[in-house]
Amino acid sequence: MNRSPRVRALLALAVLALSLYIAATVPVRLGLDLRGGTQIVLETRSTPAAGADRAATDRTLEVLRGRIDALGVAEPTLLRSGDDRIIVELPGVQDPKKAADVLGRTAQLTFHPVLGTAYKASATSGKLPERPRERVLPDESGTPLRLGPTSLTGEDVKEAAARFDQQGGAGWHVTVGFESSGRTGWAGLTGEAACRAPGDPARRVAIVLDDKVISSPQVDPSVACGTGIRDGATRITGSFGAGEARELSLLINGGALPVPVETVEQRTVGPTLGAQAIAAGAWAAVIGTALTSLFIIAVYRLMGGLAVLSLACYGLISYAALAALGATLTLPGLAGFVLAIGMAVDANVLVFERAREEYAVRRRPSVRSALTAGFRKAFSAIADSNVTTLIAAALLFLLASGPVRGFGVTLGIGVLASMFSALVVSRVLAEFAANRPGVRRRPGLTGIAGIGAVRDRLTRRAPLLMRRPRRWLATSAAVLVLAGSGIAVRGVDLGVEFTGGRLIEYSTSGPLDPGRVRAALADAGFPRAVVQSSGDTGLTVRTDPLTDAEEAEVTGTLRDLDRRADKVREELIGPSLGEELRRGALIALAVALGAQFVYLAARFRWVLGSAAVVALVHDVVILLGVFAWLGKPVDGMFLAALLTVIGYSVNDSVVLFDRVRELVRRSPGAPFTGLVDQAILQTLPRTVNTGIGAAFILTALTVLGGSSLTDFALALLVGLVVGTHSSVFTAAPLAIGLHRRFPRAEPSRRRRVMT
Repeated sequence: MNRSPRVRALLALAVLALSLYIAATVPVRLGLDLRGGTQIVLETRSTPAAGADRAATDRTLEVLRGRIDALGVAEPTLLRSGDDRIIVELPGVQDPKKAADVLGRTAQLTFHPVLGTAYKASATSGKLPERPRERVLPDESGTPLRLGPTSLTGEDVKEAAARFDQQGGAGWHVTVGFESSGRTGWAGLTGEAACRAPGDPARRVAIVLDDKVISSPQVDPSVACGTGIRDGATRITGSFGAGEARELSLLINGGALPVPVETVEQRTVGPTLGAQAIAAGAWAAVIGTALTSLFIIAVYRLMGGLAVLSLACYGLISYAALAALGATLTLPGLAGFVLAIGMAVDANVLVFERAREEYAVRRRPSVRSALTAGFRKAFSAIADSNVTTLIAAALLFLLASGPVRGFGVTLGIGVLASMFSALVVSRVLAEFAANRPGVRRRPGLTGIAGIGAVRDRLTRRAPLLMRRPRRWLATSAAVLVLAGSGIAVRGVDLGVEFTGGRLIEYSTSGPLDPGRVRAALADAGFPRAVVQSSGDTGLTVRTDPLTDAEEAEVTGTLRDLDRRADKVREELIGPSLGEELRRGALIALAVALGAQFVYLAARFRWVLGSAAVVALVHDVVILLGVFAWLGKPVDGMFLAALLTVIGYSVNDSVVLFDRVRELVRRSPGAPFTGLVDQAILQTLPRTVNTGIGAAFILTALTVLGGSSLTDFALALLVGLVVGTHSSVFTAAPLAIGLHRRFPRAEPSRRRRVMT
């Protein structure tokens, strides 16, 4: 064994050993859509005093952290998003209304002297006028009180605690202890009030929370005038229940928010749906991977078996990378994890098909030398195709949010892991097996000693596919018009994520007719509600933004039709955020197409790059049209699928154009149309085998992935078929047409450097 194989073997062993250690010791953090809970996105609002800068958001973040700690939520997550947004994840919290109320309250606690009851209202306005430096607020019983300037604030409070006084008859109340400076201020405030006669309203002290008097007790007669309460403590009494007293105490302890906040997004997933999603995704992964593995072994025999072992290593490396980076595994991320298996399969298929060519066509002396040449010549196509997918993953991470961003992270990690497993682990295993004496004596065991069934049939009867390229372009245009008419006729059904509104998913005891539910909701006053089936026993209801009372009415209407209907998922998106996400999605799509063009133009010159990008636009329009005809929503998950389809389509185009570039360098004077035909026929075995392998996985996700993954997997499955077709029958004839019009803009003839 020379030096390079030894280095690869040691590198593979080191990475696998480290991955195994991490996987055994560091658990992967599950997202809320897999373990259940609530995610709330808060947006800070500017005020003249505080502004809306990053510093104000940071101070707000710390106050919210204290409140959440007081709520007792296990493993909460608080992250700042941009300059004015805070993402809060509360695992296990199924009452988002209460959580949002506690987090969103400004909690400005102040203490005021009571100057007396308010004088009579103005005869003209009917309002209670306020004198300079005075405020008029009703007390607990509704009596208007005239309040003096603020004497103390929540910053003077040291701690607060909820207590129950059974013997004194006060019931639940909140005790408040003051800081050192606050103790002096409290003594002065109560000492001044104690100078008033018992029963005089001015003997009271008003405790105000967010412009509401929550308690206005009289100073006890035992307190001396001018002396006040010296122990620096008081208690807030009222008709508190246990929950109200605890909530008030944690608000006081957490402190006031420096700026007001508004809930712009809210997602709640029940633990049942999360468990079902994990089970569905796991079954889809197992069955899809098993079918793909059997197919690879059937086609490539021993090398296929080693490729399956390499796929297992890919799974281990990906899992360990997620755990080591502290990434959160979401439901789309789980799909991305499974999807990257297809990328790993593609890399192995590229290598093995190249090795078949080298052994059977170019008559390499041994399987080992054919494999070496296969890995070397496939490297360019593998690198280019994976880089384009990494571009899509990076765009998802930078421009998307929530679970879709998690999909981008997982897909990016999966692509890097698949490249390592295919180019390093798989190569070490393949070269080791090829060196065994038994394999050298019987090369047919390897699966790469023959040209394969697809290439054999194409060799015996090689069709001239690109003899009339305009016919293929006309066919693609017809399909494009048919799909695009769905967008014009039925329109694109933008999901709640892009329009703003509320989405509620229910599980039911049996199938419910969406039309019947839609009619019942219309009678209840919700004529614009969109009702769709979700699996066999589920329904989703999408509406405009609803108040909590309206949401309860929608749920009640559904339970009138099915008493066992249970809410398992809920999303609330503000209109401003929906518009922002919609704008971000369009930017992501435009940037994705632009980035692909720039990369492909740099690698293949602009003729081939332009043809590939036009094929991408063709795929995007067709996928949108299919979803329009099917009436399926276009949301963040669809965006993730769309960008992934772009990556898939580019992979096929890259493999084809990489072979075109190679043939042009080998035969610079040959007709370009003939070279494109040769490239299509030579890469068709890879296209067929990779497509079948990916189709197994995507079909498993579509059928077994559950309601949360069905539309996502369907979009990828449609995109796989459309992308495979467009790379051959749209990009290739378009490249021929552009070459005829601009004959000098041919693929680069620079010598390629292999590493």
